[in-house]
Amino acid sequence: MINAFHTVKRHKPSYYLLLILLVIFSVAALFPFLWMISASLRTDVDLFKNPMNWIPETLFLNNYKEVWTAIPFAQYFLNTLKLSVVITVLQVIICSMAAYAFAKLKVPFKNTIFVLFMANLMMPWHSIMVPQFSIVSSLGLYNTHTGYILIQLFSGFGVFLMRQFFKSLPDELNEAARVDGYNEWRIFWRIVMPLSAAGLSTFAIFTFTFMWNDYLAPLIYFNDDSLKTLQLGLKSFQTEHTMDYGLLMAGTLIATVPMIIVFLIGERFFIQGVATTGMKN
Repeated sequence: MINAFHTVKRHKPSYYLLLILLVIFSVAALFPFLWMISASLRTDVDLFKNPMNWIPETLFLNNYKEVWTAIPFAQYFLNTLKLSVVITVLQVIICSMAAYAFAKLKVPFKNTIFVLFMANLMMPWHSIMVPQFSIVSSLGLYNTHTGYILIQLFSGFGVFLMRQFFKSLPDELNEAARVDGYNEWRIFWRIVMPLSAAGLSTFAIFTFTFMWNDYLAPLIYFNDDSLKTLQLGLKSFQTEHTMDYGLLMAGTLIATVPMIIVFLIGERFFIQGVATTGMKN
C-alpha cells in the first residue's frame, strides 16, 4: 500500500501535465466549432469587425430562420437524412453478412479471398469513380437516389471491422446453436448480431457520419435540386464573388445536430454492448 501510494504521488505532476495538455488540445479542437456558433449569431458586417467579439452584443437569430427559405434547405435535409439512414442500415446488414462468412464459416481459400477482398481498402475511390459512373449511367440510374444507394452498399472497412469483432466471439456459441438445430441464418440473426451491438454501433456511426458529410459523390450523381443533399445545398451560399457567412454557419450548425444525436445514441449502445457481450441468451 505504501509503495502504491508513493507511486501515485510520484506520478501526480506528470498526470496533471497530461491533463493540461489534453485540455489545451480539446480547446484547440473546439475552436472552429465555437467560431461557427458565434458566426451564426451575427450579421456579416458584425462578423468582420476588428477586433471581433466572440460573444455578440446582439444575437442575430434571423440567420436560423432565413436559412430555411434562402434555399430548399428542408428538402436537402430530408434527402440527406433519407440517404444516410437507408445506406447505413443496408451497409451494416450486407457487410455484417459478409464478415460473418469470413469469420465463422468454413469456406475453401477463405483467407486468400479475404485478402483479395480487402484490396478494396487500398484502392482510392477516385480510381474507380469514372467506371462506376459509367455503369450507373448505363443502367439508367444517373440522377436518381437509387443509383447513389447502389454504389454505397459495400464497404471494405465495414467488412474488416465486423469480421474482427465476430472473430472475438467464442466459437462454442455457434457450435451449441448448431446442436440445438439452428442453421447459419438463424445463428447470425438470433445469436451473433445481438451480441455484436458494440461493433454494429461503431460501424453505424462511421457509416452515417461519412454519408451525411459526403460531398463529391452527390455532386457527381445528382443534377436536380429535388435530389441534392445538404452538403450541396450549403455550397449555394457561396457565389463567385461573395459568401453569406451567417447563413452558411447557421446551416452548418443545423447540419451538425443529427450527427451529434447519432453519436450520443451510438455511444450508449456501444457501452451497453460491451458490458453485456457474451451474456445474452
